[in-house]
Amino acid sequence: MFYQNPVKRGFFPDPSVVRVNDDYYMVNSTFQYFPAIAISHSKDLVHWETIGHAITENEYLDLSDILDSRGIWAPDISYYNKKFYIFATLRHNDDNVPMRSQLMMCSDKPEGPYSKPVILPVDNIDPSHFVDDDGKHYMIIAPGITVVPLSDDCTKVIGEPVQVWAGTGERCPEGPHILKKDGWYYAILAEGGTGYGHGINVGRSRSLFGEYEPCPYNPVMRQTDPDALIQRTGHGKLVQTQNGDWYCTYLCGRRNGGNYTTIGRETALDPVTWTEDGWFLINGGKGPSKEQTLPNLPKDGYTENTYEDFTKPLSLNWEWVRNPDNSKWHTDKDGLTLITTAGELSDVSAKNILVRRETELKYTAETLMDFTPTKEGQKAGLLCYYSTVTYACVSKKIKDGKHILSLDINRNLGEEHITDTEIENRPVFIKVCVDGLTRKWYYSYNRINYILLGKLDNCIYLCDEGVPGDRKRHTGTLVGVFANKGNCSEDAAAKFTFFDYRPLEG
Repeated sequence: MFYQNPVKRGFFPDPSVVRVNDDYYMVNSTFQYFPAIAISHSKDLVHWETIGHAITENEYLDLSDILDSRGIWAPDISYYNKKFYIFATLRHNDDNVPMRSQLMMCSDKPEGPYSKPVILPVDNIDPSHFVDDDGKHYMIIAPGITVVPLSDDCTKVIGEPVQVWAGTGERCPEGPHILKKDGWYYAILAEGGTGYGHGINVGRSRSLFGEYEPCPYNPVMRQTDPDALIQRTGHGKLVQTQNGDWYCTYLCGRRNGGNYTTIGRETALDPVTWTEDGWFLINGGKGPSKEQTLPNLPKDGYTENTYEDFTKPLSLNWEWVRNPDNSKWHTDKDGLTLITTAGELSDVSAKNILVRRETELKYTAETLMDFTPTKEGQKAGLLCYYSTVTYACVSKKIKDGKHILSLDINRNLGEEHITDTEIENRPVFIKVCVDGLTRKWYYSYNRINYILLGKLDNCIYLCDEGVPGDRKRHTGTLVGVFANKGNCSEDAAAKFTFFDYRPLEG
């Protein structure tokens, strides 16, 4: 039996996994999205169910003015003395001093709730938690392998950071972890930058504080085939199964119509083997696998339900862009209601943009919306969202006294109007059909007869690589619903009955 990579599909970068008895728990970066730090569970390392988030209260984390692709970076999950610890970087805006802080939170349950995050004042990225045999706690952080002594409860830094291994000399030595096995401290680093050419390098030492020798088999993970589907492989962490087998979870990205990873960086899994001289290789040093033999573990059986009935509480598949205004939305027997909030999709201040991750390069997504705008500026609809400067959307609005559906895009040059059509003022089904870099938008009154509103070709702006001038692009494209009102002073309510996401591959 086999599985396909990625195993956690969609925008789930920077995986960190821990095993507790026969269960596996994983955390992933969420950047500007909220709730923050997705937590997943698996029995077999392949089928992952999102079971919670580490930060769910607005007052615990204010992302309201965080720019795109800042926010929560590279969390790590660990387990010690019956307690789960999650460390993460809070990447502030570029003009903030410090630019980066570290957060620590803990819980006796993997899904939470977690304690209010404690700030650890270390200005770098990618923290992980290491407890040595003597019970001393350390935060391992970039650059390279930098060791930061912590108090026993991990709430305070109690010593100076010491870089014990700088890495192999490749650029961007980050994503550090320490693994102790058979008396060796293994230093695991992501190097080469998080784009194409990303990889995993390893060093080892008999002492935590070094000296470290580099692995003769480095890089132990890197994609060397530029035409392969899976690229950008790095930022890995090892886990040993209850059967004694070893695996590595790592980030990757699937190419879409060239070197465009529109889905974003995802989580992949490959087996780890140990050499006679005490080093390890991921997938035998052959780079990432597209298909791999299932681990010798009980089959999990979890399958994501991609149909969302908005008359029920929101599932954990959904994220808000930054903190939501909880007074401006609710679910009830009639569905999800979004009250228009000030601002545009292109504004950092915009509230209540509700999205879920794209998981495949080919899919359809559809919703039923009941919305009656009364003033110009009020609008609501369906969108494919990467950031405030790159998105595509269909919205219902008022124009010259008429109700219209409008197709608009933003390619980092400001919003561009593509087309519109006058519609009847009644509930309308809106659907997007995605096929690689092409996105077709439809509407219908009965969900039988669909009318093409517009077609968007070559949507390369909906990915990390498609807008070179936008320096921070680390997320992925998500699809969902929104309601806003620009500068209009009056609110309007948009009601959504369901959201039907249907992946057509994978």
